[in-house]
Amino acid sequence: MNSVADIRFLGNLPSHWKTVSIKWILDTPVTDGPHETPEFIDSGIPFLSVDGIQNGKLVFEGSRFISTNDHARYSRKCLPAYGDVLLGKAASVGKVALVDTKNEFNIWSPLALLRIRADKGIGEFLYYALTSPPLQAQCAVFSNSNTQNNLGMGDIASLRIPLPPVSEQRTIAAFLDHETARIDRLIEKQERLIELLKEKRQAVISHAVTKGLNPDAPMKDSGVEWLGEVPAHWAVASLKHSLEAVADVDHMMPASVDSGVPYLMTGDLRSFASLIDFESCKQVSREGFLKLSRKVNTSKGDVIMARYATIGTVCYVDIDEDFVVSYSCVTIRPRQNYTTGLFLFYYFQSDAFVQGILNKVNANTQSNVGISDLREVQIALPDLTEQKETVDHIEENLRKLDRIIEKSSYAVELLTERRSALISAAVTGKIDVRDWKPADPTTEGAATA
Repeated sequence: MNSVADIRFLGNLPSHWKTVSIKWILDTPVTDGPHETPEFIDSGIPFLSVDGIQNGKLVFEGSRFISTNDHARYSRKCLPAYGDVLLGKAASVGKVALVDTKNEFNIWSPLALLRIRADKGIGEFLYYALTSPPLQAQCAVFSNSNTQNNLGMGDIASLRIPLPPVSEQRTIAAFLDHETARIDRLIEKQERLIELLKEKRQAVISHAVTKGLNPDAPMKDSGVEWLGEVPAHWAVASLKHSLEAVADVDHMMPASVDSGVPYLMTGDLRSFASLIDFESCKQVSREGFLKLSRKVNTSKGDVIMARYATIGTVCYVDIDEDFVVSYSCVTIRPRQNYTTGLFLFYYFQSDAFVQGILNKVNANTQSNVGISDLREVQIALPDLTEQKETVDHIEENLRKLDRIIEKSSYAVELLTERRSALISAAVTGKIDVRDWKPADPTTEGAATA
């Protein structure tokens, strides 16, 4: 009979299955890699941490390396082998990967190594069981029950796991290999479509704001390498001629208050200010807001641009509300008889403008967008009527593309949920796959076609 804890996490299992603590099925006790920071070298033995696990797979590209001497020393405690399972116990609790390579590598302490006894089961089943929602829920409970927010070795050993006979584990693992691969292919297609749509989205913006909407319009050389040819009737000049102001706040970090005026950091920015979660932002006092805003008070119609780590990220201010933007950003105010904030908002996202900014940054030892640099960036502008037509064209096309992206993203979400539910059902016996056999590839291919 299942214990209360087992029923809570695993539900009722087939009568011929068992539920046991993981420690009872392991060939060796749960172990982890070294807790010290190794001396990394340019090449040698791969050394993985939790970032070496992506989507359940081991990723060696971009990994760090240690010497053969360190490898030999660390291997006395922990040496992953083919068929083992790695579990994230710190930093990214619950990440799981099956060791599917016979090449030697080492792991760091945020990863635990689990090696199943041959008479108790197979690593493939343990891998799927650990990725399932019931086991992930247990990992979350254990990690949240201590101040470290990680899994201790004893916690991992105590995880309760469903245990069918070894022959049935093999069938379940083969079934899940087959079915999750099919789902993964569908997810990959949708993600590729999303990637292409985002590229198309970028192309729509870039072409409209630098080449115009009329394919038959005469063109001229802008005289700017990264801008190339622009419509002949557009004006090419430094950005400063089109701006009423471009400024940042005082370079000081104000004290936080529980309730006050939102203080936006770069990470708070969204494409439109109305999409920002102001309640989760840092808050400063009204006095602090007034002091910081002496040089510029960001208001409706302005554009905010990040100037440090995420250079070129922009936000159009479409609301009339008090907030202050940190000095990691600049506020750009258009000169109304030359341009509009919306046109600049899209122009700043164009490939040409981003390239122009990066050219300035690469020549700047501080690796940020200086206000003087921004003012001197060359841009090409049509008249205000054509700017509005361009903005309308962009937004109409983006709405169409965004709807398709949203549908594809929802499809990925549904497929991911289906994948998780399928794994959960299989590893807890909610679906009986004992008689399952893979379909004939030729028949399956014909049916798919």
